Amino acid sequence: MTSPWFESPADAEKRLGAVGYLADTATATTTYLAGALEKPLLVEGPAGVGKTELAKAVARATGAGLVRLQCYEGLDEARALYEWNYKKQLLRIQAAGDQAWDETHDDIFTDEFLLTRPLLTAIRREEPTVLLIDEVDKTDVEVEGLLLEILSDFQVTIPELGTVEAVRRPLVVLTSNATRELSEAIKRRCLFLHIDYPDSEREREIVLSQVPEVEDELAGQLVEVVSRLRALDLRKSPSIAESVDWARTLVALGTGTLDEAAIAQTLGVVLKHHSDHERALKELKLRTR
Repeated sequence: MTSPWFESPADAEKRLGAVGYLADTATATTTYLAGALEKPLLVEGPAGVGKTELAKAVARATGAGLVRLQCYEGLDEARALYEWNYKKQLLRIQAAGDQAWDETHDDIFTDEFLLTRPLLTAIRREEPTVLLIDEVDKTDVEVEGLLLEILSDFQVTIPELGTVEAVRRPLVVLTSNATRELSEAIKRRCLFLHIDYPDSEREREIVLSQVPEVEDELAGQLVEVVSRLRALDLRKSPSIAESVDWARTLVALGTGTLDEAAIAQTLGVVLKHHSDHERALKELKLRTR
C-alpha cells in the first residue's frame, strides 16, 4: 500500500526517531496506517506521554506543515472553523451606495470576507499538512458535531459558499486525556491509539536522546525516581517532558548523582502541586535539607 506519509511501519519508526520521537511498534504502525488509509488518528492517554508531540514529530519527519486547533471549553465554530469579517462587510455595505441589496449581499459573502480558522485552513492547504486537534475531550459535546464532516469526508460546508473539499487531505491527529468519553461518532471515524507512560528502558532512551549531555547512569537514576513517583497517588504524575526537563536541570546544575538531597532540591521540576511534594517527600523518605 502506497502512502504519501510513510512507506511502512518500520519507515515511520525510523523517521520519527530521526526527529527525536522514539515510537514503539504500536505507535509507529498506527501512525503509518493513519497516513496510508487516510483515516484520522485518535490518540488517548495520560497527560504528558507524548500525544501532542507525536503530531509535531509526524510533521517534522515528513516535512509537512502543522495546523493546530487547541480545544477548550467554550470553543465554537467561529474559533474552530471560520467566521465572516463583519467589519469589512459593513464597510463594503456602506460603500455600496445605491447598489441593489441582492448584489451587495452576494459580494460580502465571498472568499474575500472569510476569516479561516484552523479546521478550514487545514482543508484548504495545498501543501502536505498535519492537522492537530489537541485535547478534543476539553470541548463541549456540540463541537464534536463540527468535526464529523471533516473527519469523515475531509470537507467543510459553508452555507453561503457551499462545500469546500480538501485540496489535499491532511493527516489528522486528535488527542484526548480521556477526561470525558468521546462520542461513538467521533471514534467510528478514527483509528485509535492509546499511549501510556513508557517502560523505564524506553524512557531512559528518550531522556538520553533529548538530553545527550546527561550521563547514562544519571539518566537511569532519574527514570527510576520518576517511576517511583508515578506509583504514588499524586494529583499529577510526572510527564515524559518533565523527565526531560529534569535531566536538563541536573545537567545545568552539574549534578553527577541523583541522591536524596538532589531529588529534594529539584523536585519542583517534575511535581507542580504542593500536596504532591509533601507526599513524595514522605513516601520516598527524602530529606529536604
